[in-house]
Amino acid sequence: MLTTSSVARAGLDAIALKPAECAVERAASLPVETIAIDYEGHDHVPDRRTLEALSADATVRLTTPVRADGFDPLGDDSLAAELPAGVERILVAGHPAYLTDDERNRAVAPRLGAALETNPDSWVGTESVERIAMATGATQYDLLSRTTMRELRALRAATFDGDIAVYAPTVLADEDDAILDAVGDYVARRRPVAAALPDDGDEDITDSRATGRTREVLLAAAEDYALVGTEAAVREQTDALREAGATTVVGYPARELEAFLE
Repeated sequence: MLTTSSVARAGLDAIALKPAECAVERAASLPVETIAIDYEGHDHVPDRRTLEALSADATVRLTTPVRADGFDPLGDDSLAAELPAGVERILVAGHPAYLTDDERNRAVAPRLGAALETNPDSWVGTESVERIAMATGATQYDLLSRTTMRELRALRAATFDGDIAVYAPTVLADEDDAILDAVGDYVARRRPVAAALPDDGDEDITDSRATGRTREVLLAAAEDYALVGTEAAVREQTDALREAGATTVVGYPARELEAFLE
């Protein structure tokens, strides 16, 4: 990693990209050694040539939902079979929004186990399947929340010595409006935040237009569920995560990719 880059100054170890939002080939310009690519449905899986090009200069980890056709190790694994040899995996249960009714009803545990047999160096996403993910012994891929620091310390105190990667939407800006436009809607969907938002008729306004109590709740939540602020402020947060027990911090550019290319 380049020590003079914005990524390094913010203390990020890896960058995650959403292929439905940006051309993932732009990741070739990122000053980072690890690139994670989120899954947003079959239509947005990068093609083999793009993955091969990116993996030539960086470690590429592709999120693959083990319940989805094409990535199901106990069924149709045709898409997984086409992945370049140099591409690593992030095994997840799969967001319901990207799964059919049949896929949502498939058992997760045996599929994670089967996928790890052939891809033992994979990371395992913990969202909604924390106990199952922990039981695999693989690198845990955890979504940042207000309880992450406490959970990291508890795991290390309990002598868990495996790797833990923490994923967080990241905004390299300290203006409140910029933060809300980037992650306001995201944090509003977190269950504790949704419960705390006032029922005043404006609860659906979650961007920079938010005012009053809604704005206060969203800005506070942004600090719990995302990495926000100047590069130095984000660095304080990433350092704290590593001190608590995280081994890798993965930032998703929630506002714009350009700030991470410098």
